[in-house]
Amino acid sequence: MAFSGGRMRILLELSGEHPALARAEALAVLEASGNSHRVVAAEERLLAVETDADPRWLARRIALANNVDELLAKGDLDEVTDIYLPLSRLLNLYVQATRALHHATATFLGSDAPRVPFVIGLAGSVAAGKSTTSRILQALLARWPSHPRVDLIATDGFLWPRRILEARGLMERKGFPESYDVRRLLRFLADLKSGAPEVHAPIYSHLAYDVVEGEVCAIRQPDIVIVEGLNVLQTGTGRAPMFVSDFFDFSIYVDANEADIEQWYIERFLVLHDTVFRNPSSYFHKYSDLAASEAAETARTIWRRINLVNLRQNVLPTRERAHLILEKGRDHAVRRVRLRKS
Repeated sequence: MAFSGGRMRILLELSGEHPALARAEALAVLEASGNSHRVVAAEERLLAVETDADPRWLARRIALANNVDELLAKGDLDEVTDIYLPLSRLLNLYVQATRALHHATATFLGSDAPRVPFVIGLAGSVAAGKSTTSRILQALLARWPSHPRVDLIATDGFLWPRRILEARGLMERKGFPESYDVRRLLRFLADLKSGAPEVHAPIYSHLAYDVVEGEVCAIRQPDIVIVEGLNVLQTGTGRAPMFVSDFFDFSIYVDANEADIEQWYIERFLVLHDTVFRNPSSYFHKYSDLAASEAAETARTIWRRINLVNLRQNVLPTRERAHLILEKGRDHAVRRVRLRKS
């Protein structure tokens, strides 16, 4: 069954019960489709292929594939196979080593090892691609049979509510360290790492540009938690007894040139200007009537007055604290990976 959209690169998530049989079945179905195909990457439960077969047809035909992942159809498979799959493999090794250490410690103490998630902190500037990177890693890490439950938490929910920020004159400092309820975030992470059966993270609405008061997301002992935010690697000032990063088992910083991030911010603003900002319920609805050139200049002004300042003062100085740095080029592709040796 040929796909009218042309040759595609897709990811097959294979059954974890019989991975060898699942891979053989997937390849047989691809062969039987009559379409050309090429395997570009293979892991225990992942098979990345380049083919002109219809992915929807494949999803129906391959019984031992849990998912024909659309994630890679939207992005660059080369980057996923060259960067993110190896990174997920590295993180899997860290997860297994950490679990083994916890088990050995519990054995030494003569106690049961609590079910504690492996926590990954992911930092970087506004518009650098933190959310996209987090979602890709979440999808790939969940494919490893030893840790299928991976939750993603954005620290936006730990911002002070808009009414408090307005009362304190901090709306133009949103995203700066003082705009977060750090105690609540620390308490959430402490409960998470204590093995609590259920912890709650506040929910943030980008439409309302505010924390949704009274609503939370329940986290029930997942295998891995990715915590994504601007300042998650910051140590702060003074004599704080602990920092957010103290709870991380591994940390990643998404890096890029300032000029590139500014351009990405403007491009994102223009997309939102033509979509979300049109909604009367949007906090930024006031910008919906701007001409494209005016919207671009407004975005540039906001970037330079607020986000660039925060990047230079608070976000960028934390970069070297990360275990791993992903350096992105102007086209958003990861050009270099730096792994800290110690």
